[in-house]
Amino acid sequence: MNKILILSLFITMGFVSCKNSEKGIDKIEIAKQYYSVLDNSDYSGINAWFADSLITKEGKYEQTYSQNEYLEFLKWDSVFDPSYTILEIEQQDEIVKAKISKMDKRISFLHEEPFITSQVIRFQKDKIITVATDYVNFNEKTWERNKTELLNWIDKNHPDLNEFIHDQTETGGIKFLKAIELYKNRK
Repeated sequence: MNKILILSLFITMGFVSCKNSEKGIDKIEIAKQYYSVLDNSDYSGINAWFADSLITKEGKYEQTYSQNEYLEFLKWDSVFDPSYTILEIEQQDEIVKAKISKMDKRISFLHEEPFITSQVIRFQKDKIITVATDYVNFNEKTWERNKTELLNWIDKNHPDLNEFIHDQTETGGIKFLKAIELYKNRK
């Protein structure tokens, strides 16, 4: 009787294991966790979805980040109090495609409306290895006008803040935000 029970238990475990491996990894859920981390600026679970390195692509621009480098970039992003909203998300074979709306204090000032992007997320096993971004609604004219006005005014009135535009660290983000606030309160 015990032999039959033990044999039945092993057979059941075998079927469950096969079924779970066939199901695979829920890449949409991993992508949703990624956007939730970005939206909440809570990076404590970064190892859950992040491979040893991450490649980001925006048009022809490509950047490879280590975990520590990407964490520093995320700290820069969090300074601006970002809000990420998933508009659409679907899995196609081994990739996830998402349409995302992002708004924060920097985007509000420079772009005057949320960024809408199409993103393709690639995985290696259960970890994100690449995020490719295409901007759906980037208004280059508005962005450049506002950026130029800000940089010119800061250069004249607060040269100690120069170079914030290229500093994608938490300190650089704080300077960027301070520059925006000073510019808005200039009158």
